[in-house]
Amino acid sequence: MQVRIDPKGTILALYQETLDLGQLGPSEIHRASHVEPEGDLWTVDLAPIVGPRIGGFLNRSDAIQAEIDWIESHVL
Repeated sequence: MQVRIDPKGTILALYQETLDLGQLGPSEIHRASHVEPEGDLWTVDLAPIVGPRIGGFLNRSDAIQAEIDWIESHVL
């Protein structure tokens, strides 16, 4: 699990149950993207975090992994 702490002390992370971030203080959860079917393929729309739209995935799990990879590379 990747965690980023900015200079103001704000912690950014993908929501996972690996680490209980609630122990560090109050938290807010915000949607980072939308993984949706488009015809026979899956698309990831990262607009909520001002990211691109990526897609053409055959499986939803591949789309979710691409979402995670993009966020870890560009946000965290």
